[in-house]
Amino acid sequence: MLELKVLLLFLLVLVRQTVSVPAQIPLEISPEDTNAKPRRKLQGRFLHITDIHPDPYYRVDSSEKKACHRGKPKDGKRAAGYYGLPFSDCDAPFSLTNLTLDFLDREWADEIDFVIWTGDSARHDNDRRHPRTTAEIYDLNRAMAKKMEHIFVRRGIPVVPSIGNNDVWRECFVRIPARTRASLLPGPNSITAEFTSIWRAFVPFPSYQVFQRGGYFSVEVVPDALAVVSLNTMYFYDSNTAVGGCERSDPQDPGNLQFDWLDVQLKMFRDRGMQVWLSGHVPPSSRNFYSECYVRYLELSLRYQDTILGHLYGHMNMDHFFLLDAEQLGSRARSRDLDLVLDGAAGSDPSVLKHPKKELYKLLLQEFADLPGARGLNHDNYAVVNVAPSVIPTYLPSFRIYAYNSTGEPYRAGQLGNVVEAAPREAQRGRSGSLPSFAGAQCAEGGAYENTWRCTLAQPWHSDARSPSRTNRLWTPLGYAQYTLRDMESAEESRPPKFKLEYLTFPVGALHPEGEGEGKVWRPIPRRHLPRTLRNATVGRSKKYAPYGLGDLTIGSWTGLAQRLGRAKAKGLRSRFREYMYMGGA
Repeated sequence: MLELKVLLLFLLVLVRQTVSVPAQIPLEISPEDTNAKPRRKLQGRFLHITDIHPDPYYRVDSSEKKACHRGKPKDGKRAAGYYGLPFSDCDAPFSLTNLTLDFLDREWADEIDFVIWTGDSARHDNDRRHPRTTAEIYDLNRAMAKKMEHIFVRRGIPVVPSIGNNDVWRECFVRIPARTRASLLPGPNSITAEFTSIWRAFVPFPSYQVFQRGGYFSVEVVPDALAVVSLNTMYFYDSNTAVGGCERSDPQDPGNLQFDWLDVQLKMFRDRGMQVWLSGHVPPSSRNFYSECYVRYLELSLRYQDTILGHLYGHMNMDHFFLLDAEQLGSRARSRDLDLVLDGAAGSDPSVLKHPKKELYKLLLQEFADLPGARGLNHDNYAVVNVAPSVIPTYLPSFRIYAYNSTGEPYRAGQLGNVVEAAPREAQRGRSGSLPSFAGAQCAEGGAYENTWRCTLAQPWHSDARSPSRTNRLWTPLGYAQYTLRDMESAEESRPPKFKLEYLTFPVGALHPEGEGEGKVWRPIPRRHLPRTLRNATVGRSKKYAPYGLGDLTIGSWTGLAQRLGRAKAKGLRSRFREYMYMGGA
C-alpha cells in the first residue's frame, strides 16, 4: 500500500509504470570516434545533487517538534510549509522533491552531460510513531530512480547514484549477531540485490557482479575518456559497527575489498589515459571514516592524483570543502579536534544536528591557517573534497552545476618524474613519493603504526603538474554555480518558490568569453541562468555572486583559496564562506 501511495504522490503524472526506460548510454566525445552518430553533443557541464530525503508522512501546518508529521506548533513557532520548512530537522515533502526535479527537467536537463547523485533518497528514521521500514526505504528509492530515469536517462544522460546511510535499514548500523548482519558484508545480499533492481538503468551490466557484492561501481560517462566511480561509503563509515573498519589484519573486510577494487579501477583508467571523478555519500575525512579506511582513501587519492579530477560527496548538508593532506598522517592533532566536537551529541546523527556543526567553520579555518605558505606548499601532497549542500531543507534546498573543459588534447599519464620535468621548482618543495615517508619513526619496528596501512602502502605516487587536476586542460573542472530555493515559508501551492543563483566559483569575466558577440560560443553557465546583473559583459566584479574568483577548480586553485581563508585579516571572505556554509542559518 505504501509503495502505491509513494508512486502516486511522488511521480504524479510524469512517469508511468508501463514506460520502458532504456539503460543509460554513455556520451561520445566526437563523431570521429565512432561510426555511430553520438546521441548528444557534450555540453561541458554536469549536475551534482544529494540528500533529497522525500518524506511520505510530511504534513503541511504540522509541528517541527514532531518532525513535520503531525501536531500544531506552539504560539510563535513555525508551521510546516507547503514546500518544506527551511532550517529545520524536517525532511522534504514530495512537493519540494517534485519542484526540484521538475525544475531540473525543464531548465537544466538539456544543458548537462551527466548526473552525480550522492545518496540518501529515503526519509530519516526520526518518528517512533512511524518507524521506517526496509520496504519504505526501497519504495522511496525506487520512486526516485524512476523520476531520474524519466528526466535524464531517456535523454541519454548517465546518472551515477550512491548508497547513503539512510538508504539502508538502521539495524544494519548496530552490532548484531553475525548470522543477521550479512546485509553490509560482501554480497550478494538482500540490499545489493534490491538496489541492482532499482538502479538497473544506472549500473552498467558488466558491473552487476561487483555491485551485487558490495554496492559500488563505475560508469564511463564519456567512453574511453571520462569515468565516475560510485563508492559505497557505508563500508568506511565509523557509525557502521557491523564492519571491521579496513583493519590491515582483515583483508576480507568489505572496506578493504572495496579499496582493492578501487585500486584496480584507477590503475586501469590511468593506463587507458582516462580521467576520473570519485563520488559517494559520506565525505572521506577522519571525522567520518574509520582511521584505517581514511588512510587507504587518502593514499589512493594521492597515488592517482594525476588521474582523479576531484572528490564529490554529500551527507553533511553543509556547503564546504576540505583538503586531504598527506602531512596529516604524520600528526593526528589537527584532524582529531573536529571529531571531539562532532561527537558531542552521542547517539545522534551528526548530519542532522546543526548546533555542534557550527564549530566546523572554525576548525576548517584553523586547518587552512595551518597550511604552508605558497613557497612551501607541495601540491603533490593534496587532494580536494567538495561537500555539496542538500535538497532536504536542513538549511536551504540546493544543487550544483559544474562546468568543465571539454576541449584540447587529452592528458596521457606518464611515469614518475613528470613533475620534475614539467615544474622543477614545485617538485623540490616539501616531501612527496609514498605514504610511509610521512609517518617517519612511527613506522619503525615497535612504532605506533608499524602494522597499519600507513606503514605498508609503499607504492610510489603518480602526480604531474600537467595533469587535469593541476592545470586547465581537457576534462579540468572550471567551476560551479550553486542554486538555492529561498522564500519557502511565504510560498503557497499556487505560488511556488524559485531556484535562484546563490553564488559562483568563477570570476565574473569567465561568464562572458571572448568572441561571444561574434557568434555562438560556449559559456560555463548559460546567460539565461544568470541573474540580470551578471548578464552584462561589462560587469567586472561581483562580491555578491562571485566572491572567490577561482580561475578553475584545480588543486592549486583550492589550496590558494584555503590559504586566503586561513588569513585572519580576510574577514570579508570568511564571512561569505560562513554564509554559504550555513546559508544564513547559523
